[in-house]
Amino acid sequence: MKTQKTHVVGGGLAGSEAAWQLAMRGHEVVLHEMRPVRGTAAHQGEDLAELVCSNSFRSDDHNANAVGLLHEEMRRAGSLIMRCADAHKVPAGSALAVDRNGFAQAVTEAIDSHPNITVSREEVTGLPPADWGPTILATGPLTAPHLAEAIAAETGEDALSFFDAIAPIVHFDSIDLDIAWFQSRYDKVGPGGNGKDYINCPMDRDQYEAFIDKLVVGEKAEFKEWEHVPYFDACLPIEIMAERGRETLRHGPMKPMGLTNAHKPDEKAYAVVQLRQDNALGTLYNMVGFQTKLKYGAQADVLRSIPGLENAEFARLGGLHRNTYLNSPTLLDETLRLKSRPQIRFAGQITGCEGYVESAAIGLLTGRFLAEEAAGEAPSLPPETTAFGALLNHITKGHIAYDEGMGRKSFQPMNVNFGLFPPVQIQKPADHVGRWRGKEKGAAKKLAVTSRALEDVMDWLEDGTSAQAAE
Repeated sequence: MKTQKTHVVGGGLAGSEAAWQLAMRGHEVVLHEMRPVRGTAAHQGEDLAELVCSNSFRSDDHNANAVGLLHEEMRRAGSLIMRCADAHKVPAGSALAVDRNGFAQAVTEAIDSHPNITVSREEVTGLPPADWGPTILATGPLTAPHLAEAIAAETGEDALSFFDAIAPIVHFDSIDLDIAWFQSRYDKVGPGGNGKDYINCPMDRDQYEAFIDKLVVGEKAEFKEWEHVPYFDACLPIEIMAERGRETLRHGPMKPMGLTNAHKPDEKAYAVVQLRQDNALGTLYNMVGFQTKLKYGAQADVLRSIPGLENAEFARLGGLHRNTYLNSPTLLDETLRLKSRPQIRFAGQITGCEGYVESAAIGLLTGRFLAEEAAGEAPSLPPETTAFGALLNHITKGHIAYDEGMGRKSFQPMNVNFGLFPPVQIQKPADHVGRWRGKEKGAAKKLAVTSRALEDVMDWLEDGTSAQAAE
């Protein structure tokens, strides 16, 4: 039985997931996507849920990693995004990475073929009119200027922004495997992988120092006036990391730990550049953590100084684009409604979550909340002990601190992490000998958090299913 027509603005991961959740509950949904009528600074095609940065959904370990836990909760909640990601995964060690084109095409086909969803290819230039009724805005970090201005005018708040960066993609057959080798860090096997899922390019100390020298003097794309805002620390350009200290990269994306050079097993690399498979065919590899704002000429020159990439051919060079998000704890209620106009909900990265999976998860929640509200029920909030609840709690009740760079108080975006979860009490095993601390105790705490979360999320989902069946 179909219910009230609902509008969702934005066909990214969050908007697609929100539309799917509503449609699966009988709602007629109009999904508005402005591409290809209007492009963005980062998108290249017109498929829904296009991945514009990395092709990785990060760790898939739901026992020991917060984002892996979120993966599992989304699967159990009937997520379209996770279904398509699982169907198009490529080897990536313990991470879940996808063939970006296959993934986006699968989401697009699922949305286009659903009888309750109509995709409208048009730009929405202002806040939704009152006759649209309940609406979800999931326009993401690349919200078009006219709509962004309308949101700012409505909220009376300055939009905050940070940079999201695109890593270069290299043609596999241009990588010198007489220098580079295949290996996952610590030989860890992940979804669809075999423990040899990354290509590793080694550097000795002299090569690393020379690379840093070239990086810090490389010509960078000039900042426009509106671009002078803080970076998001989880997505810093490599040149910014290098400027913060010569050893920063070696302890970040270029760390050599857990890797043994197959060509020179007795020689310990000083630094390692990793590349991860980017498509199902294995013809493209992206440079892990190598987002950059270097101009293309300087960028190619710097990257080709990496051993094994001297003759690299690039399918795409790196870039940088602006992300815009709300001061959500002050503007949104606990179910992600705009306090000043409750018929509007926000979803995805514009709410101040960071990451593909987090964005889709918030889309999933907004879809569920709106469907429950339309049925005359109070939206059922996920427990704060779950990844869903921890992330939602950060967005709607997160800390607002004074930011010296911006000269005012601000709310900062965040990936899901165990620091967002309520603490859990664990006891030392009766058969454990000696002091219980360090990695062993840490692993036990993570397992306790994830076990509790999965039990609580199933109770929450079953309660919602029971209520829907009763309705």
